[in-house]
Amino acid sequence: MFAQNLFTAGGVVMIPLLGFSILAVMLIIERISFWVRINRRQRLVVREFLSLYRQNNVVGAIDKLRKNTDLPISRIFLAALELEQPNPEEFRLALESEAQAEIPLLKRFQNIFETIISLAPLLGLLGTVLGLIASFASLNLGDVGGTKTSGVTGGISEALVSTAFGLFVAIFTLLFANTFRGLYQRQIASIQEYGGQLELLYRRRYEGG
Repeated sequence: MFAQNLFTAGGVVMIPLLGFSILAVMLIIERISFWVRINRRQRLVVREFLSLYRQNNVVGAIDKLRKNTDLPISRIFLAALELEQPNPEEFRLALESEAQAEIPLLKRFQNIFETIISLAPLLGLLGTVLGLIASFASLNLGDVGGTKTSGVTGGISEALVSTAFGLFVAIFTLLFANTFRGLYQRQIASIQEYGGQLELLYRRRYEGG
């Protein structure tokens, strides 16, 4: 009941703000699920793969990756390992090109988060302006303390509630967006680290015949 009254007090801008908040929560849940899955399994899978590859068990190493193709790094490694006898330069290019192809998935929804972070405070500000307009429209200096002052307080309430809710949506989304950005940067660093190790192992195997 309190939430319903608060929503009503915020005015018309509460409708898009509510839509933004629902959208943000849905996308945040999807991203949390995505990053939990990667962080829970990726390190172990890559270590087991590199161990098999160092032991010249290439078939077992590739099979390990194929069982974990839901991980971006597995798809990156497979793109290079499944080439037909590539030289080290071709192997490196395959790793790099597939890593670039995975970036949109790792940065998924980032633009939407940035849009919500930018627009939510502006919508709150719009609600503030509309609330103040309503307050001044209801203001009658000759009736101060009379019945018409309820319109003034209602307009001020609209201004405050919409601003607060807009800031809340933006801050909430920004917190998770920055967290996901940090996870993305860590993932890119991991891809470069493990990709460099695989490239070095492959170069040694290639040069050793």
